[in-house]
Amino acid sequence: MTHYSPDILNCLANLSSDEVFTSPELANRMLDLLPQELFRSSKTRFLDPCSKSGVFLREIAKRLLAGLEEQIPDLQQRIDHIMTKQVFGIACTDLTAEMSRRTLYCTKQANGEYSVASCFDDAQGNLRYMRCQHTWENGKCKHCGANRAQYDRVETIETYAYPFIHKSIKEILKKDMQFDVIIGNPPYQMSDGGGTGSSAMPIYQLFVQQAKKLNPCYLSMIIPARWYAGGKGLDDFRSEMLNDNRIKYLVDYFDSAECFPGIDLSGGVCYFLWDKKYHGLCEVTTHRHGNTTTLVRPLLEKNSDTFVRFNEAVTIRRKTLEKFQSLESKVSARKPFGDIVPKEKGDTKVYAWPENGFINRNEIRQNNSIVDQYKVCIAKAYGERGDFPYLVLGKPFIAEPKSCCTETYLVLDAFDNSIKAENMISYVKTKFFRFLVLLKKNTQNAPRGVYQFVPIQDFSHPWTDEMLFKKYDLDKDEIAFIESMIRPME
Repeated sequence: MTHYSPDILNCLANLSSDEVFTSPELANRMLDLLPQELFRSSKTRFLDPCSKSGVFLREIAKRLLAGLEEQIPDLQQRIDHIMTKQVFGIACTDLTAEMSRRTLYCTKQANGEYSVASCFDDAQGNLRYMRCQHTWENGKCKHCGANRAQYDRVETIETYAYPFIHKSIKEILKKDMQFDVIIGNPPYQMSDGGGTGSSAMPIYQLFVQQAKKLNPCYLSMIIPARWYAGGKGLDDFRSEMLNDNRIKYLVDYFDSAECFPGIDLSGGVCYFLWDKKYHGLCEVTTHRHGNTTTLVRPLLEKNSDTFVRFNEAVTIRRKTLEKFQSLESKVSARKPFGDIVPKEKGDTKVYAWPENGFINRNEIRQNNSIVDQYKVCIAKAYGERGDFPYLVLGKPFIAEPKSCCTETYLVLDAFDNSIKAENMISYVKTKFFRFLVLLKKNTQNAPRGVYQFVPIQDFSHPWTDEMLFKKYDLDKDEIAFIESMIRPME
């Protein structure tokens, strides 16, 4: 009978989406992207600036133990050299500091009796945690943007003031240091006082930016993929990343569960390798429902300010660019008609959720000019979890003349006659249309920007997928990919 002893770090990796832990397998896939000679040098320094379980440092130490065997034959001397000179960590909290030390040193005290290292003179060793306070300016932390009302707490409560983005390396590690490799899995978000989930404030980009400031030779982090399209606090980061030709590898998981089993992160996740001396195209690997593709390409395609997520979609996107005018220019902003509050009576119908209503025309403050037109409307948000192939959008509908809608909906376009509106509906229902939306829609939210890649058509006649495939000269593989990703809209 075979005795099975599971790796505790595999178990931790499946706990929850509040603190996303990295499995040993995933940590090693990230380490595989690095030049392996780094693990055969006794001078290479590694830093995990956001250690949670200590898995990155443990797997690095294991590689160094093998790589330095000839240079430092004595096992204890080799361990002591690696632990004191080569692997360093900054924990996210006091608890994760103890957890990480148990993983790396086999005890929560680096200088303890059972520590694998024999030469530390303090309990923290090179895996340190420093309790920090936010620095408040105008109700926000100037380092991380935390809301003072939410995080100005007493000493006994966790403040989520992560050391790496609040203090200098010298303050945390007690000495100035230069690192060859910075690698880790940072915290993803903080509540901004308005709730959790999509209303929370992203924070992972601050760890990436702070790591770059330390000027390592290599930087690798695994982060949510929402940054591809920018959004809340991420527009500058998106531009910075997509225009940085030192990103040598990008590995993308459309479904986060393929990377973190049991964890649901809307928009998926990715990890990357940034190489200070590299300047060129990026090798992009995409994982999608068991399929993997790799393509060397620019992170930023022509006439785009976002990342084209699927490798198979790159040629499709390029083909649609000819004589291109984006539908985004026609789509309304949030609150198409202003702040609308439906009532029981009025001279103008209001499309709203959960019930339609009415309003007096003189109460409409925006887009009065299209109230008397035929408007093609669609829900501003549509979510689906694990429902593949994707529908992407809710069903469009026509709002007749003398009508408007609340912020539940966007107006895609408005027409003087119902025939053109019906023809646009036929276009929205095509797989082609919804596939192009999917390239920018990383969450259930579908604001105006997700229609950037969708070309405007002539709506004097209806549209079908066959007509669109022919118009843009898509080949059988491109058609098959669209068909595989999008399900019919009845």
